[in-house]
Amino acid sequence: MATDPRTALTALVAALERHLEAAAARRGENDPVVLAAYRALADAFEDYDDSLLDAFDEVTPLEVFHGDDDEGEEEFDEEFDGPDQESGAYTGLDDEEYDDASDTPPSTGRTAEGPGPVKAT
Repeated sequence: MATDPRTALTALVAALERHLEAAAARRGENDPVVLAAYRALADAFEDYDDSLLDAFDEVTPLEVFHGDDDEGEEEFDEEFDGPDQESGAYTGLDDEEYDDASDTPPSTGRTAEGPGPVKAT
């Protein structure tokens, strides 16, 4: 069932207003009211975008992010948490995670043939 773009736009504006109200009254990081408003806003936007496409063969320049919230966080946690992740303390890099700079002498600007370039005065 195709929705009239004007009706879909009205619903999108209402969803934006509800999301703003929920965000302003947010009670914590994972407030279920904000999450519900977020999802309703995403749905209203997609309905509007689809109605534009159906009616006028046109779309908006916007896109809704469709990702599982927990999935990305787990991937991030696995990549960046060190062995002491339970305490939250930074334990530094493991030996495999960096090259040991002490194996390479510091650059002095000199070569085996003598000093490096000389600036004329």
